[in-house]
Amino acid sequence: MGITADEILAEIGPVQEVLDAHDGVVTVHDTSGGNIMLSLDGGCNGCSSTPMTAMQIFYSLKKLDSVNDVIFINGELPEYMRTFINQKMEKESLDGTSGEPGEIV
Repeated sequence: MGITADEILAEIGPVQEVLDAHDGVVTVHDTSGGNIMLSLDGGCNGCSSTPMTAMQIFYSLKKLDSVNDVIFINGELPEYMRTFINQKMEKESLDGTSGEPGEIV
């Protein structure tokens, strides 16, 4: 069974608290096949912190076994940031380590 939109929103809890304070909204558009399609809306539109927010969400969701990919439909996550997170997660896997939830660096 796949992951639901409610489960996705619950997983990004710490980020959601920050979004709430700035009128930001995560909109889940699709979850089929473990490929999560979402967008950052509301206060996120035009915000200079949106790529960092997207990076936090990407990192949190990619740790879930039921998630294959996270796609931001409005391009909120630049490719170099996706690459950075994927490399970090690969290193964590090889080292047997894992960052704290929501911790990227």
